Amino acid sequence: MYRIVGADGRQYGPVSADQIRRWIAEGRANAQTQALAEGAAEWKPLSAIPEFAGCFIAPHPPAIYPITGGQPRITNSFALWGMIFGILSFICCLCCCLNIPLGALGLIFSLTGLMQINEHPHYYEGRVMAITGIVLSALALIIGVALMFANMANGNFHHHYYWHYQHFN
Repeated sequence: MYRIVGADGRQYGPVSADQIRRWIAEGRANAQTQALAEGAAEWKPLSAIPEFAGCFIAPHPPAIYPITGGQPRITNSFALWGMIFGILSFICCLCCCLNIPLGALGLIFSLTGLMQINEHPHYYEGRVMAITGIVLSALALIIGVALMFANMANGNFHHHYYWHYQHFN
């Protein structure tokens, strides 16, 4: 049996160890609550009494997980298609004239995707894809326009027509 001093300064008891454990669980007693065991000479905090010391061991903290907001982020389709058009336009740079329209589409789609990702970062992912599409599309457009001006300066306005005419007729 034990006596304790409550937060109001009054003594309570004698009470059983089980009652004190209930009070600890309810938050009515804590590790600093002074207690006197039956037959003991001095008051001690509950945490210093071996029978109650285990009641104050802190449990392991809960695992920390990232907050997802309830739904996973999805890849922005404009960013994905912008990157695809950027790759295609860069591949087509030296072999055909499709790099200019593909580059323009890649630039438009990538910029649209990047704007949507910036507006809703909790909903969309794909920033790297959008930036890759912007870079590849811009490079393909620059190379395509430079080659077009170089051909015009050399007088090769109809390069593909002359090649086709000379080899098949």
